[in-house]
Amino acid sequence: MSQFHQVFFEESFEGLENMESALLDLNRGEADAETINTIFRAAHSIKGGSGTFGFVEVAGFTHVMETLLDQMRDGRREVTGQAVDLLLASVDVVRELLGAVRDGQTPDQERVASTRSALESLLDGADAVGDNRQMAGDHGGGESMGGWRIRFRPHPHLMQTGNDPVRMFRELAALGELQVEADLSGLPAFEDLSPEEACLGWSLVLRGEVAREQVDEIFEWVEGDCELDIEALDVAPPDGGDKATDGAPDVAVVPRKEAGRAKTGGTETSSIRVGIDKIDALINIVGELVITQSMLGQVGGSDFDSFDQAAFERLRDGLADLERNTRELQEGVMRIRMLPISFSFNRFPRLVHDLSQKLGKQVELRLSGEHTELDKTVLEKIGDPLVHLVRNSMDHGIETPERRHAAGKPETGILHLNAYHQGGNIVIEISDDGAGFNHEKILAKARERGLVGPGEEPGEEDISDLIFQPGFSTADEVSDVSGRGVGMDVVRRNIKDLGGSVEVRSRQGEGTTFTIRLPLTLAILDGQLVQVGDAIYIIPLVSIVESLQIDRRRVSSVAGQADVYKLRDEYIPVINLHDLFDVPRRSGDFAESLLVVVEGSNGRIGLVIDDLLGQQQVVIKSLESNFRPVEGLSGATILGDGTVALIIDVAGLIELGRNRPGSGRLQLLNGDAA
Repeated sequence: MSQFHQVFFEESFEGLENMESALLDLNRGEADAETINTIFRAAHSIKGGSGTFGFVEVAGFTHVMETLLDQMRDGRREVTGQAVDLLLASVDVVRELLGAVRDGQTPDQERVASTRSALESLLDGADAVGDNRQMAGDHGGGESMGGWRIRFRPHPHLMQTGNDPVRMFRELAALGELQVEADLSGLPAFEDLSPEEACLGWSLVLRGEVAREQVDEIFEWVEGDCELDIEALDVAPPDGGDKATDGAPDVAVVPRKEAGRAKTGGTETSSIRVGIDKIDALINIVGELVITQSMLGQVGGSDFDSFDQAAFERLRDGLADLERNTRELQEGVMRIRMLPISFSFNRFPRLVHDLSQKLGKQVELRLSGEHTELDKTVLEKIGDPLVHLVRNSMDHGIETPERRHAAGKPETGILHLNAYHQGGNIVIEISDDGAGFNHEKILAKARERGLVGPGEEPGEEDISDLIFQPGFSTADEVSDVSGRGVGMDVVRRNIKDLGGSVEVRSRQGEGTTFTIRLPLTLAILDGQLVQVGDAIYIIPLVSIVESLQIDRRRVSSVAGQADVYKLRDEYIPVINLHDLFDVPRRSGDFAESLLVVVEGSNGRIGLVIDDLLGQQQVVIKSLESNFRPVEGLSGATILGDGTVALIIDVAGLIELGRNRPGSGRLQLLNGDAA
């Protein structure tokens, strides 16, 4: 059965996400029957699967949750905020139990026991319409608090459906005292035995205060795959019941206790669910590649001495097809790695719900652009920075209802997460309508720490940018939500490590918006090859605005600053890549140089190069892991001729130009600029 464990864990964790989302809908007052049914079905599936695989602790805890949900579903219990909060805490416990089973670890037993005790106390409370402990439905057999007699004979194929009678008996044993007697009448001769067929039948006696519905739930997984007869016990004798007719009883008495959880040494395996349409597209492309390979094979198998024009044409067509199919295959494989950002956004309704209660604030979370896709690697690494920014907005941004009312705002604040594509990047915005930044307070703190000189008067954007300095905080009190001065610098560093950038805009009294820009993928980019001296560099194509021949009359020098180039009505800072990377010029005539205008999240800049070579997709290799971090470069790639080309980090170059004035200045030849 262990071969199915990974699928079970994936489906269970997905079910818990659905439960959490639906419970938050209930908490907002959207208590419709379908929402409750969704939660119940998820809990029921996790309980049934856990029982099938022998994860008794998970099944037992989930059964208590299911009992409470069933009463809500049948109208026997009202949906209250207390019950929803307790079920949300129970979802966390089930998630911890499943993770512990998967990783072979021990869960927090104190937390599990206290949460289960709270569930049972709620079940025994007075707000239920009927008796909570009697869950029997109208199944023909009525209720029996004495026990049940069960005759169970599986059909031969039952084992092939993934069901195991031993695990079902273990579930029955958790309800009361169980006696099991095997019926060997259907057992074939030894030479006719098949390990995949069920040949035995069983007579079972279950004694205890057990409702018929509880028994039916255990056997509902094999409905239609067995002969089953359940009848109430008229008399429950204290000793053993029926004996085997052959004088040698084959009876096992299982005490009512939970079986020990087996340790599994496996670890979590990362996986992606892929739509069948994407798989079909890949299969079609592979089919095209096979045809192309066959075509090229025929051309390659011919005699090169008799290679005529027609053979050259077939070779050229085959190579063109190979290039097209390879490109489509690459795009198809990359699409498999693309996942909607909802996988990351889905954690925030619960986070906002919990923080709202903790901070005493009323917050409405709005999500948009959840179906925007990005690379799985980027998605996994952006989660923690997003959590920090949301927590920061909840703690520092949105005010308490009293303060909002005094400021003339609605008592409920708005926190908006938005994602969309822009060029070759994905943009994520985290905005709130809270108090905004107190720029005077930030500036005073920065002067106190020596980040801003006494005579400097930075603009609002520069002041807002100070929050990304290590250890910078204006919080008056340290809390467990934020305010220790750690995190915002880490947020920027983590986003920069992904090849992205983060910026902030804030207006006091109106709110704050954090904008994150990230590449869609970290593996491949479309690049423009440029010549700088004898070296080849690659500029990401999405960053290039335009390229032009340099007109020295449009170049101006600013004292103490980098040179600027007048492009229409705009002055653009210029960096000479020859000087910056210490690469000799190919030509001494400055007029032969080209200017490539590139744009990043923090502005535009012009790069002086010798020549434009061509465009191609390149596979990014990390400089940090293979060499060391280099300022102004984001990675490297191997070209078709085997040489290494460095990939320019546009955002890093812009920052480099700001922080090192005069670096890469134009060395004008043949006269001064106007």
